[in-house]
Amino acid sequence: MFKDSADFRRIASGLLLIVAPLLQAIAVILDPGTWGDEREAVSFAENPALAQVQSVMYHWAYLLMAVATLGLLHVMRRRAVVFGHIAGSLTVLGYISVSGLLMTDPVEWWLGQRNTPEQAQQILNEMLNLPGVVFGFQMPWLFFAIFGLPVLVIGVWRAGFAHWWVPLVVGIGYGGSMLVPYGPVTVPLWIAPAVALGWLGVKMIRMSREEWISYYPTAAPGRTTPDSYANTTA
Repeated sequence: MFKDSADFRRIASGLLLIVAPLLQAIAVILDPGTWGDEREAVSFAENPALAQVQSVMYHWAYLLMAVATLGLLHVMRRRAVVFGHIAGSLTVLGYISVSGLLMTDPVEWWLGQRNTPEQAQQILNEMLNLPGVVFGFQMPWLFFAIFGLPVLVIGVWRAGFAHWWVPLVVGIGYGGSMLVPYGPVTVPLWIAPAVALGWLGVKMIRMSREEWISYYPTAAPGRTTPDSYANTTA
């Protein structure tokens, strides 16, 4: 299946673009807080098993999306290169930071088991409002993930790899989710980007090895690319 590293990167990038946003879409469906009390100390206590499952799925969705971002940068090697590297780097930092905040889910559940919902929320707010937490994990890193990915996909469209509707759907989905309360409306808003990014993933998987390698810079004297290396070892 994998002839060399180029094939592996192509398949891996495509699969991650399918799996990562899909995990996020499934997580919002399983999340007890989506359908129940918006106070997680209450909704998590009603179904702690699902609460743990959705938390783990969000965690891995964000970590895998950070890696999938690198695959998007590959198809921007011909056009919008500088734009892609800047937006891509910020997007990766954003998703890694969002993943770290998922550790607050079990903390909130634990607090809810031993305090009233109001007390649990107050304690959690005091913890999350510490300067080290705010500036180390939240601001502005969260926005790099939420808005960074749609901006990066615009670059993918400008590079000629995606249709215009892809960044539009991703932007409406993730951007729109910031304008409504987390709940049932979030479900279709996060399913839409999963479809658009999944389309990109399928397109990558269907690419030939030669098409993927064509995005690498032309080999200069003394410089090795996957293509030139394959030719010398064939």
